[in-house]
Amino acid sequence: QLQIVESGGGLVQPGGSLNLSCLASGFNLDYYPTAWFRQAPGKEREGVSCISAAGYATKYVDSVKGRFTVSRDRVANVVYLQMNNLQSDDTAVYFCAAESTPCGTLWPPRDLGTIKVWGQGTQVTVAS
Repeated sequence: QLQIVESGGGLVQPGGSLNLSCLASGFNLDYYPTAWFRQAPGKEREGVSCISAAGYATKYVDSVKGRFTVSRDRVANVVYLQMNNLQSDDTAVYFCAAESTPCGTLWPPRDLGTIKVWGQGTQVTVAS
């Protein structure tokens, strides 16, 4: 069974930090570009960041540039999203995904049906 599990979400005050982890089972996540998406209540799911399979290319949505950092440990088969200076607008469920779209100019994909494997999501709440 192909499965992705996210962890590391929680409640944090504005300006705080969280480090999300994405762990795959049943397949090798290192073979895929990997992305983080988020979905806030009443809003569409949006791409936040992606990292290439080799780990050399990354991309971020404008709203998180300079605050979020995506990385991967290819030995441990884990992808991370370090989130700093969190703001209330960052409150959402964060999803990790094994991508079929390369992490480049065509990411994020318009059709989320192209995602190969979705995680179940982890809640991030930024509030004082």
